[in-house]
Amino acid sequence: MLRGNLAIAGQPGVVYTPESGLSLPAVVFGHGWLTGAANYRELLEHLASWGIVAAAPDTERGPIPSHLDLATDLLTTLDICTGVRLGDGTISVHPDRLALAGHGMGAGAAVIAAAQRRVAAVIALFPAPTAPAAEPLAADIDAPALILAGSTDIDAVSSNAVPLASAWYGPTILRQIDGASHNGIVEGRRTLAAFGVGKHEAKTSRTTRALLTGYLLATLLADETYAPFADPEAAIPHTTLIDPDLPREKEHPKLTVGQAAKLLRK
Repeated sequence: MLRGNLAIAGQPGVVYTPESGLSLPAVVFGHGWLTGAANYRELLEHLASWGIVAAAPDTERGPIPSHLDLATDLLTTLDICTGVRLGDGTISVHPDRLALAGHGMGAGAAVIAAAQRRVAAVIALFPAPTAPAAEPLAADIDAPALILAGSTDIDAVSSNAVPLASAWYGPTILRQIDGASHNGIVEGRRTLAAFGVGKHEAKTSRTTRALLTGYLLATLLADETYAPFADPEAAIPHTTLIDPDLPREKEHPKLTVGQAAKLLRK
């Protein structure tokens, strides 16, 4: 596996590739709020180890990022991956085997970018609201999409996974990862810790990597071995399929024994 600096081509960011290969699939990844490409190193390396070129711009890292500018940087990174030979010239990307992906606000930026450039697949990992909103744009995107959400916050205001899946025009899969939170895949977390964000979740990261890799292999390479990852009805361990158009039951607060006894005495 090789690592490269996109800044050489004029775009701050990183790219991870297999050691060699022509007409490879590629995914360009957008980071979440107050993170950068370095916070997804293991994820990007994992993709490269499976023969997928994985690139990530390293811009809009401040507290008030521009989602539009990050989407533009995602498209610029796509152009770099397809327009130049990578590595020592023995690595190339197939123009029809491209995907856009992202985490949190980066997922929304990937949707904004996909509305401007047709790609073979879009993957939104724990998507968060953006400006402009991703949902109206999703209604015109016919590329297949995988949307992942955490079971602990899928209904929180910080997640738009359900409305995004409902609005998507093309084939879409919405999976909830059991026991996961929306920031569990972020590595490091030094900056986010100041804002009370929880720790890195190893189990969430492993499950997310598997779902993302399998989906890309199924959609970009049409590899039948991994077809279940792109099957909207396939049951995958540690995940739950969600129908975004069905009413969701809200969990009611549970009473402790002491609270129940107090109420009964009234």
